Amino acid sequence: MTHDRLRLEELLEAAEDAPPMESIDVVAAHLRERFGATAVSFLFLNLVGQQLVRITEEAATQEGRRAEQIPLSGSVYEQALRTQQLTQVPDGERGERVIAPVTNRGDAIGLLELTLPQVGGHVLEEISQAAHALAYIVVTDSRFTDLYLWGQRTTKVSLAAEIQHQLLPSAPCCEADQFVLAAALVPADTIGGDTYDYTLDHDTLHVSITDAMGHDVDSALLATLLVNASRGARRSGCDLAEQANRSHRAILEHVPGSLATGQLLRICMDGTRAQLVNAGHPWPLRLRKGQVEEVPLDIDPPFGFPFHTDYRVQDLDLRQGDRLVLYTDGMSERQAEELDLPGLIRETARQHPREVVRALTSAVIETCGGHLEDDAGVLCLDWHGPSREGRHAYAGTDARQ
Repeated sequence: MTHDRLRLEELLEAAEDAPPMESIDVVAAHLRERFGATAVSFLFLNLVGQQLVRITEEAATQEGRRAEQIPLSGSVYEQALRTQQLTQVPDGERGERVIAPVTNRGDAIGLLELTLPQVGGHVLEEISQAAHALAYIVVTDSRFTDLYLWGQRTTKVSLAAEIQHQLLPSAPCCEADQFVLAAALVPADTIGGDTYDYTLDHDTLHVSITDAMGHDVDSALLATLLVNASRGARRSGCDLAEQANRSHRAILEHVPGSLATGQLLRICMDGTRAQLVNAGHPWPLRLRKGQVEEVPLDIDPPFGFPFHTDYRVQDLDLRQGDRLVLYTDGMSERQAEELDLPGLIRETARQHPREVVRALTSAVIETCGGHLEDDAGVLCLDWHGPSREGRHAYAGTDARQ
């Protein structure tokens, strides 16, 4: 066991020299040598954020059915993810278990867990640094290996679900000075074509949520057309109205007779303007000063409506300190109509958006008895405004009033 200060550049270089699927092994070996650690493993959140999958140093040879699956709710791991703090648990004669969040820009990828014979001095700080480095390693290596995608899957994934999942941003959460955003999607037993999307450019946050009609592969293909038409327009520099019009025309030209609802948002990072297009989609919910209310919007026809449509760009009243929740109708209709969304948003007012969407999706799964007839998508946006003064990373709670 060595005692010199941790050198992250050496750890990152070693991980880069290793094959992408062996980066976790490199980090584990480093921690074993440096701290005498045992039982080193990485725990991935599954696709819907309800379970963890443990990947050990033998992960490359494991099969999904052999991987240990751990329910998240009520566990010590849930505490570590929620607080984003190191968690220590006595481990008998072996020493102490240390659980460290592996998080990148607010995206809680999973947890690093190891057992140490003793904990003291700079050890916890250095383990935290190693976990942070591991987050960057995982994000980088996920471009080259399916190991991490495998780690997120705790049930069989259908073709429709595969298509739908690949449409979503690779990170369901993002933190910046001006905002924090988190999203989640619970697929129906027969995929319903719901998606969400977001991206940043130099001075604008772009957000969308859509709900394509139908089920299974047909709805997944319709969602593919819709999302990529929207992205193509956005990346070409089109304004919000043209982005909506191109999405609409893509459906009319390629799958006439199909429909999709959606909302497209653009928020200026300097706080000067927030605008959206509402194509027949449920109104957002806004939490402001402890009160939750629907945001009233003009309603334009769904994308693909078989008549001439000029989509209107509406100003959105978004103020510093607001929380905005966008969702698809699977969160509020049919089986989920008994779910009190405004009440849940009030109850989770002091939680990180990442925890809010997990609470909302957990509630809809429970309300629907674990089997949804329609996809349930939700996106939570906290708007902090352009001021950089006093902004700190969340530590489990937010001083929201």
